[in-house]
Amino acid sequence: MSSKDYETYYVPEQSHWPIVGALALFLIAIGAGSYVANLDTGEGVGGYILLAGIALIIYMMFGWFTNVIDESMSGKYSAQMDTSFRQGMSWFIFSEVMFFAAFFGALFYARMLSVPWLGGEGNNFETWNVLWPEFQASWPLIKTPAGSETEAMGWYGLPLINTILLLTSSFTAHFAHVALEHNKRAALKAWLGLTIILGSIFLVLQVVEYQHAYAEMDLTLTSGIYGNTFYMLTGFHGMHVTLGTIMLIVMFLRVSRGHFTPDNHFAFQATSWYWHFVDVVWVLLFVFVYIL
Repeated sequence: MSSKDYETYYVPEQSHWPIVGALALFLIAIGAGSYVANLDTGEGVGGYILLAGIALIIYMMFGWFTNVIDESMSGKYSAQMDTSFRQGMSWFIFSEVMFFAAFFGALFYARMLSVPWLGGEGNNFETWNVLWPEFQASWPLIKTPAGSETEAMGWYGLPLINTILLLTSSFTAHFAHVALEHNKRAALKAWLGLTIILGSIFLVLQVVEYQHAYAEMDLTLTSGIYGNTFYMLTGFHGMHVTLGTIMLIVMFLRVSRGHFTPDNHFAFQATSWYWHFVDVVWVLLFVFVYIL
């Protein structure tokens, strides 16, 4: 094989974006932990640290995306790079699957093992009688050891509306992808824009749902294991919807500038993969957190 038969494989220069991303995640972790730990008192600067981390990761995303777009549009990428990107995105989504699997596992453990055990099931030593004698095993667990009670979030209303919105957005994202493959730019922009709108409405309604839960249902992060699992699962999913919406907006801006062809559009395809993944996770959340 002659040297001209080999494809070039572009290796980018050293970048500061991974360090910026690591710092952003560190601030998010510290800020979120501090914020939750001080929810009762309202003291501390955890909320500000959390917001700083979120702002920094958004800055990192746009900066890193800009570098990758510039490299792609300058013709530095090859079929081998495309394969690397596909493998990288596949592993990233797999890591996200494992991330949510851990939280679903915590929910399963609490509902199917801890709560029945605390109610006396399979406990021959009656330690449950020492820990919480009046405990009644049921789910959702709306009573805390301190004696306070909350309400369970129903599946109807806003959760059902949000489910319809996200499922619809999955179809519109698919139609946008099909339009790109057939080089129908007007339809592509229309379907992609509609997907962004649906995702944004979902996020707004989730904020409204949280406000209703805190103000009228007394359902907070400190509402025992039910409140913990509810906000951890729905909150992290909301973060992923936010990330996916930002990615869709970047794709819309690129499409508006004439980027992508029917044969070369992996960035759009990767965003579509991610958005479908987010939708599937929400369906599982809707079933196991809201309905069952």
